[in-house]
Amino acid sequence: MQLVEQDRGGQLFVRRCAADRIVVVDREFTASFVLALDRVLDPWPVASAGTLGAGEAAPLLALDPEVVLLGTGARQVFPPAAFLAAFLTRGIGIEPMDNAAAARTFNVLGAEGRRVVAAFILPGG
Repeated sequence: MQLVEQDRGGQLFVRRCAADRIVVVDREFTASFVLALDRVLDPWPVASAGTLGAGEAAPLLALDPEVVLLGTGARQVFPPAAFLAAFLTRGIGIEPMDNAAAARTFNVLGAEGRRVVAAFILPGG
């Protein structure tokens, strides 16, 4: 199999994902953050999926996403209905998944040119 390096044209991507940290390009994050293809919102003051509300959705909505990936930590956790409704009532897809799956999906959708935003919840808050 021939491997070809893909030029991402300055797009951000997840290089590495562990239970307590995520590396975006060369920058390591140990606290919750939001990732778009062109920027990082850091910090995102969220400690767990269970505490999410409409207020925590606002910075994600401001990025005008087509789809939001919610990385909920080492395991998939579904957030409260009010948080999900903030996206669904606007026709924006939201998918809760573990952080590793959210990182892989972000990279794939970003490479396809989709308007994807990923919000990662990390133990550092």
